[in-house]
Amino acid sequence: MKLPWQKSSSSSSTGSVKGLNDSRLRFEVIINNIEDGVVLIDDQGTIQSFNPGAANISGWPVDDATGINYSQVMQLVNDKGEVIPNEVSPFTEIFRSGQVIHDDNAILQTKDKKQVPVSLSINPLLNDSGQVTAAIAVFRNVTTQRAEEKQRADFISTASHEMRTPVAAIEGYLALALNDKVSTIDSRARDYLEKAHSSTQHLGQLFQDLLTSAKAEDGRLTSHPAVIELGGLLEQSTNDLRFVAEKKGLFVEFAVGSSNNTINARRTEGGERVVRPLYYTYADPDRIREVISNLFENAVKYTDEGKITIGLTGDNQVVQCSVKDTGPGIPAEDLPHLFQKFYRVDNSATRTIGGTGLGLFICRKIIELYNGRVWAESEVGKGSSFYINLPRLSTEKANQMIASSSGAKDV
Repeated sequence: MKLPWQKSSSSSSTGSVKGLNDSRLRFEVIINNIEDGVVLIDDQGTIQSFNPGAANISGWPVDDATGINYSQVMQLVNDKGEVIPNEVSPFTEIFRSGQVIHDDNAILQTKDKKQVPVSLSINPLLNDSGQVTAAIAVFRNVTTQRAEEKQRADFISTASHEMRTPVAAIEGYLALALNDKVSTIDSRARDYLEKAHSSTQHLGQLFQDLLTSAKAEDGRLTSHPAVIELGGLLEQSTNDLRFVAEKKGLFVEFAVGSSNNTINARRTEGGERVVRPLYYTYADPDRIREVISNLFENAVKYTDEGKITIGLTGDNQVVQCSVKDTGPGIPAEDLPHLFQKFYRVDNSATRTIGGTGLGLFICRKIIELYNGRVWAESEVGKGSSFYINLPRLSTEKANQMIASSSGAKDV
């Protein structure tokens, strides 16, 4: 293939990008020679640029795709094969929100109606006034990667499920051996059996976490979303969880809104409650409790003194939950990797405290089920803060959905 800058083989500058003075031509050469699909869409939804990579993945020739509306070419479908409506398409949302959109689980329907798994990233182009004038979408065919991930997930799921049974049996027999009413053992043997029992429990938790993470990756994680008021859920969770922290001498509080508006986890003698806004969202309450419990227990494990705060705040669009501690903090280089599978911060504290390295990964997968986001902020020596953002429902919308759900059940 002869590239634009290859004028003659005798020229010393042959094949050198430095010989290109036209930055536009240089850009086009790069874009046209990468395998990823690149699409430029203007604010009218018209495709202005469509590279050969996009043509190869979508099945649409460059000339046919250029100049027409993106909805005819970039059709995304859900896992049931149903076309995602334009109103909720990320190509529409990018002009509404002006925020970068990433979707590693997208499915593109080609011109021949075939379905291709793609990793999709859409970036807005803003003018001086901050308005979105165009968007660039970059997508990659990830069919092979998805197939390999499914094979790994299937293996982990099967192996974890099969191994849980013998581990549970071992744990049961060890518990019987430690029961004074069942057996008589000396102090040294008891010490050995208690260590074996603890290790078996840890192994059982590892298999359970592996099974849950495999289900989260391939979409088999059980979820029963409903309208929930997060203030009540978090306050109850705080009351349920505080005993774990108090055993370690840690103070626990539930804070609503600003840091000055704080509700102690314990009820006051008069049963008083601070008046707070209602924060509604649409999610599975059991799954949200699972996430909060995981973050709280992590905070307890790594905090030797001080307090743990479960917080709640939000605006018209977002509800934000937080779990903050006064522990040793997390190094900056570890923060971007915390929610990856099997990742653990490597320091003296983590080496002595057990863990599977899957808890935060599972938390991320659960929150993403409900179009939310979870992340951490920390500074060494100043504690850690974990935040969860979930889409907020207005009180009116929440009541409508509750009424609609109740009516459906009555029928």
